[in-house]
Amino acid sequence: MSQTDFDIIVIGGGPGGYVAALRAAQLKLSVAVVEANHLGGICLNWGCIPTKALLRASEINHLLHDLGTYGFKADGVSFDFKAIVARSRAVSKQLASGVQHLLKKAKVPVFKGFGKLDGVAAGGKRKVLVQPESGAPQTLTAKHVILATGARARARALPGLEADGKLVWSYREALVPDELPKRLLVIGSGAIGTEFASFYRNMGSEVTLVEVAPRILPVEDEEISALARKEFEKQGMRVLTSAKVGALKKGKNDVTVPVEVGGKTETITVDRVISAVGIVGNVENIGLEGTKIKVDRTHVVTDDLCRTGEPGVYAIGDLAGAPWLAHKASHEAVMCVEAIAGKTVHPIDVTKIPGCTYCRPQVASVGYTEARAKEAGYKVRVGKFPLMANGKALAMGEPEGMVKTVFDAQTGELLGAHMIGAEVTEMIQGFVIARTAELTEAELMETIFPHPTISESMHEAVLAAYGGALHF
Repeated sequence: MSQTDFDIIVIGGGPGGYVAALRAAQLKLSVAVVEANHLGGICLNWGCIPTKALLRASEINHLLHDLGTYGFKADGVSFDFKAIVARSRAVSKQLASGVQHLLKKAKVPVFKGFGKLDGVAAGGKRKVLVQPESGAPQTLTAKHVILATGARARARALPGLEADGKLVWSYREALVPDELPKRLLVIGSGAIGTEFASFYRNMGSEVTLVEVAPRILPVEDEEISALARKEFEKQGMRVLTSAKVGALKKGKNDVTVPVEVGGKTETITVDRVISAVGIVGNVENIGLEGTKIKVDRTHVVTDDLCRTGEPGVYAIGDLAGAPWLAHKASHEAVMCVEAIAGKTVHPIDVTKIPGCTYCRPQVASVGYTEARAKEAGYKVRVGKFPLMANGKALAMGEPEGMVKTVFDAQTGELLGAHMIGAEVTEMIQGFVIARTAELTEAELMETIFPHPTISESMHEAVLAAYGGALHF
């Protein structure tokens, strides 16, 4: 590539990096992307997208084994596990090609290799050294550099629980198994661990889900976590909370794991273990040494406009810390580039970022939990509505779940919303818009929801907070 000087260089081509480049191109800024592996990052290639493809397959498997509920009969229902895995990889490949096409259409050059900060050139521009897998390194320059190198789960391994790729899996091995394990232990019940536990259980594995915290999905509202546990156990999953996992003992094709719960230690033998504990930022080998950039617990410290302590250097997405969500990274990307371009931007309010977990049943939330709202000093009004009272959920055969709303009792502001049930990851955006637009209970009560839809339960949960639920 002949051009080596740009307005902006983006290191990393994930959902933060490639979106930053596309927005920069829209604003007529010259921009380049440096990417060592795959465009689309972890999310598209080894996270959000392939897991959703697998989870869709497990939902179908669940339905095929529950056909009698809907009046159907089928004999000899089976699946090709390798074909299921292959489809998930094909979906990721298709989307990665789509990202490549978008960057090409926007005339954004992509430099293949590892990028790192390399000091300041004459004139004050930042230098970025690009080291390809083979061949000589190349130096690029730009007034602004956006670090979007993301994060990973593999390195945050507990002593004795390190992934080996065979018996103990990280998320990567869990996405491309050779065969379905009969017995599986999942360590960690955040979104990653819970989704894998749900997938493998619904495909037929005997699954034990272990969490060191007192409850699964610990960042969610307590009532949502409790209902999720109840549904998982109803599906045959074993759930152990307040549990401490000891050092693994590996056999030829199985793993023996000591798990301490309530002062008693139980030994569990499984075929495979998935370690889904923690996330660390990719801060190594990107040239942070000798700069004013601060790193806190493997994440780059930034201000509310994604600026680091080093002039002209920004950090976005997982590298800049929680919440570790692709949509947060993409939003930061646009905000950061627009700020560089001199536009007026609004810093991100993390209480207005939705979180979604695609287990069965799905979990989605935005804003304060009831407990956090009270801790923050709010007097709250809480509304709840069970999906078993919703006509569409009953018609679909998926009545498990609820919608919970948390309001400021004094102002009527919607502080938070928490949902568990069918398709709630699609519905949560209604409450996100309400939070962003600072709507109160009055506007939400007056909003007309279509019938029959599961989203009607959102309206009922709002009404319930003010003693007006109609169908429960």
